[in-house]
Amino acid sequence: MRCPYCGSLDTQVKDSRPTDDSSAIRRRRVCPDCGGRFTTFERVQLRELFVMKRSGRRVPFDRDKLERSVEVALRKRPVDPERVERMLNGIVRQLESMGDADVSSETVGELVMEGLKGLDDVAYVRFASVYKNFREAKDFEEILGRLANEEPEDEALAPRKNPVQSE
Repeated sequence: MRCPYCGSLDTQVKDSRPTDDSSAIRRRRVCPDCGGRFTTFERVQLRELFVMKRSGRRVPFDRDKLERSVEVALRKRPVDPERVERMLNGIVRQLESMGDADVSSETVGELVMEGLKGLDDVAYVRFASVYKNFREAKDFEEILGRLANEEPEDEALAPRKNPVQSE
C-alpha cells in the first residue's frame, strides 16, 4: 500500500481488526520512510461495477464517492455511523447482485434516496435536492408534502423527530 504522505511503497501493517459489522477489515499502517500513520479498509468486492452516467460516459463505480455524497447529506445530523455503513453496504450489495456490471447513475441515486429516507428525512431532502436538481421552492414543497403524507396518521403514536429545544 502506497504511503499517502511520501508515496513510499514500503508500508507496514501494525494492527488489523474487523469493523463493527464485520463487513471489512480495518488496518492501521505505518510508513518506515516518513513515519506517517494511516488507516485502510479491505472489503469484499463481488464484481467490478461501472456507472453509466446521463452523458453516456461509463466510469468505474467508486464506493468512496458514494460514501462522501451520503456524508454531505448527513452533515450535522444525529445518525449512528454504523447505520450509515450498513446502508452503504446494502446499496453496494444490491448493485452487485443486479447481474449486470453496468448500472445507471439513476439506479444508484434512487437506491441512495431510498436508504436515506429510512435514516433521516432531512438528509433525504438534502440529497434529493441535488440529485433531482431542484430549482424552485415548489420542488421542496412537493417532496416535503410526500414525506408528510407518509407519516403515521396517529401522531400520538409517531416518534417525535428533532424536537425543538428551548434555551
